[in-house]
This record gives sequence, structure tokens and C-alpha cells, in this order.
Amino acid sequence: MALHFSKEEFLKRKKDVLKSMKEQNLDALLMFRQESMYWLTGYDTFGYVFFQSLVLDQKGNIVLLTRAPDLRQAQNTSNIEDIRIWIDKDGINPTDDLKQILNELNLKNKNIGVEYEAYGMTGRNALKLNKSLENYCKFEDHSELITKLRVIKSNEELVYVRKAAELADKALDEAWKYSKAGASEAKILAEMQRVVLEGGGDYPANEYIIGSGPNALLCRYQAEKRNLSNTDQLSLEWAGTFKHYHSAMFRTIPIGKANLKHIKMHEACVEALKNCAKTLIPGNTAGQVFDIHAKIFDDLGFNKARMNACGYSLGSTFAPNWMDWPMLYNGNPYVIQPGNVFFMHMILMDSENKVAMNLGETYVVNDKGNERLGKKKLDLVVC
Repeated sequence: MALHFSKEEFLKRKKDVLKSMKEQNLDALLMFRQESMYWLTGYDTFGYVFFQSLVLDQKGNIVLLTRAPDLRQAQNTSNIEDIRIWIDKDGINPTDDLKQILNELNLKNKNIGVEYEAYGMTGRNALKLNKSLENYCKFEDHSELITKLRVIKSNEELVYVRKAAELADKALDEAWKYSKAGASEAKILAEMQRVVLEGGGDYPANEYIIGSGPNALLCRYQAEKRNLSNTDQLSLEWAGTFKHYHSAMFRTIPIGKANLKHIKMHEACVEALKNCAKTLIPGNTAGQVFDIHAKIFDDLGFNKARMNACGYSLGSTFAPNWMDWPMLYNGNPYVIQPGNVFFMHMILMDSENKVAMNLGETYVVNDKGNERLGKKKLDLVVC
């Protein structure tokens, strides 16, 4: 069994979940988020894309319902002892198997929370679950119950976050090394991912984002790969990943030479990032961090080029993305606390002039303020 945390750590997490369930008058919680299952038990898989649920009741019973390929996955990676398998066959409805577990736990007519905000909880699965629970128990959405506990990282978790940050820095070194006129985007991506894996890291929860020329203005991965021109721009967003914990970074690298627009936009990104870092302190809200980002960019004339969010929490996340709750956007009331880990990205996309500039770093919040986990310079590096 390969558990990544101490027995005491897992016991505390379970105790905290049960306490939160009691405060919200829940007799049981049906987990569908892989992040919740991993955090609570160590269970590590991508089988969540099919119907899968982890049941926790107020008595502390934990039961996993999954498919046969994930039986040994759960046995080898988690502390779950009670694992049930639903059988693949035409017309199968796994909610029937789940109902049987709920009956065994005497949960008929009880209050049950459900994690609807989960990638494995497709619309069809939700319809089946709702129909199964109708007239059986009282059920309601409690998708953020565990998420709100996960957002504050323990000391054991921060060890992995810092390791992820080290790997992200190494990936940036490779990006600077291989980014030059004539270089293939594919080669740059391969070298960045190589050092993360060779360093003991993992695949990230979503693809690295790479784009040059006009595609440098894209914030998402897309399949086109090209060779860099003599004068070009290359945008890269990636994350070091260790035990599924992420530390993300973002850079735009001018190739050959930087034009004046690149320089001015980079100066704005540095100013915005540094002021956001001053605002990312205990007691302030996520919305306040966004507001300072927006004010600086708007005052400098970049309103049309900026985004409507400037970052989000990071942690142990699974595909399809590494973005975690909460996000830094206007009016978000979440109060920043020690133990939070936030990726803050300053993104400027000038569509009219087809010029991009991005700068992003990951920070851990502490009692005194915060610490930038990446150790690389924020200077504009021309390759």
C-alpha cells in the first residue's frame, strides 16, 4: 500500500469532514470528486470518469463503489477497506448498487449530501442518482464541503507543493534553454515534461499550454505545433506536479528580440503581480486580489487585453484541469487564510497588435503574508 500521508494526517482529515457534516446536519456524504477521495483516503485513479462513489456516514463507515479495474487500484493506493464492485453489462444502473450500500448503512429517510460538482458526475449519472434517491432520503448539493477543507494545506501537503515548485523551476530552465529560432514547440514541451518526470513528478491535471506567433495569445492547449520564427513570441503555462500537487508558472518569451509592446506589457505584468502579492495576505478577500490586478492594468491602458480573473487555488487535482476552488475574480468573498496556495497569473492579450505577455507564479500564504514558491527571476528573458 503506497499512502502518501501519515495515518495521523488521514485521521485528522476524516475527523474534520465528520465535524463539518455534523454542523450541516448530514448523516452521510456521497463523494464523486476524485480530489475528495484522494485527500480523504489516498485513493488514486482516473477511473472516476465512470460512475464511482465513496460513501462516508456519521458513524465513520467508508465504502467505495467502483468498477473492477479500480479494485486493486484502491487496495494499493488507499486505506479503504470496504470496496464494492458494480458489474459492467448492458443496461446496468450503478445507482442500484449504491442504493444497496445506503440501505446497509441504514440511511433511508436520512439527510445525505452529494458532490454534484464532479467530472465523473455526468448529467446522465446525476439524473439516475436523483431518480434513485427520490422518495428514499433527503439529498442536497454539498459539493464544496470537502473542498473548503482541502483549500488549507497541512504541513505534510506543503512538502509536496514545494517539491512541485522545484520541478516547475527546472521546467522553466529547460524552456529558456530550448526556446530559440527554428526550435520545435514539441521539443520544448518534451524537455519541460521530461525534467518533471525525471525529478519524481507526475503528469499535470491538464496539458501544458504552449503557443507561438498568433497562438501565443491563447490560454488553452491546442494541437498545432510549429517551429519558432527568427523573431517570435512564445507563451508557456505549465505546472510542476508531485503526488498530484501542483505549482504553476506562466511566461511569455520573446524570440530573437522583444519589441516595445512586449517590454511595456511585461512591466505592467510585473507591477500587477507584485501588488497582487502584497494583497494576497490573511484577512483580505480573493476579490480584493483581483481588484488590484484590474486597477493596475486598467490604469495602464490594458483593460481590453486583461482577463476577468487573475488566478485560483492549487492543490492535489485531477484531469481535466489543475484549477481549484476558489478563483480570484471580482467580488469573490473568500477570506484568504494561512495554508492557502494560489497561482496568480497576469495575462495580457493584445488582439489588435497580436502581442501577448504573461507572467504567473504560485504563492503559499502564511501568518506573515505569503511566499513565492518559484525561485526564478521575473525579468523579461529574450531567447
